[in-house]
Amino acid sequence: MNKKHFWNWSQNGDENILHLNGTIAEESWFEDDITPALFRAELKKCSAPITVYINSPGGDCVAAAQIYTMLMDYPHDVTVKIDGIAASAASVIAMAGTKVLMSPVSMLMIHNPATVAMGDHTDMEKAIVMLDSVKESIINAYTIKTGISRKELSAMMDSETWMDANKAVELGFADGILERETQRMSANTSSVLFSQRKADAALVNRMMRDAVPVQPFYDRLAKLK
Repeated sequence: MNKKHFWNWSQNGDENILHLNGTIAEESWFEDDITPALFRAELKKCSAPITVYINSPGGDCVAAAQIYTMLMDYPHDVTVKIDGIAASAASVIAMAGTKVLMSPVSMLMIHNPATVAMGDHTDMEKAIVMLDSVKESIINAYTIKTGISRKELSAMMDSETWMDANKAVELGFADGILERETQRMSANTSSVLFSQRKADAALVNRMMRDAVPVQPFYDRLAKLK
């Protein structure tokens, strides 16, 4: 039997890190899919803030809804980091993060839910109604995170919208872009240096403005002679 799991825990101080890789399914024969039951079992092991890395093409939207709800109910901070792709149902899970960060080379995709149906026209009509309801439930997660109107989100799903990290941040699906710690330190240092230069320049300008004029003094002295 394949012993590959979709999850992989690691530790960083008091923070628990969970990597979610693979498709999202209600059940899994080889435990290599992301299922609510397996996810719940792993989440119960935690009692501290967690970071969830997501790299998934999506899958079962009902299973994704369960995982989304578990993360929303989790009593500690949940940082979601999209390091590859969070597409379809996986994008719903990502919306549960108290903070969502994306790799500069990652992607996020949203689209309409789909299903397979058989039967007569009545069965097809029921399937359409079901899909409409599922779409509305997915929009709930997107609008809570982004604040975008339901109408606009619906249109984005109709068009199957792909977003890079910059676009996702712009639209509110993500809160920031992952960067190296050294880059953040460098940026902060540059900002401090720039502010210091501005302060120094302002001080010099003020001294020049408030200084006692020297030349008129020498002019008066020359007349006295």
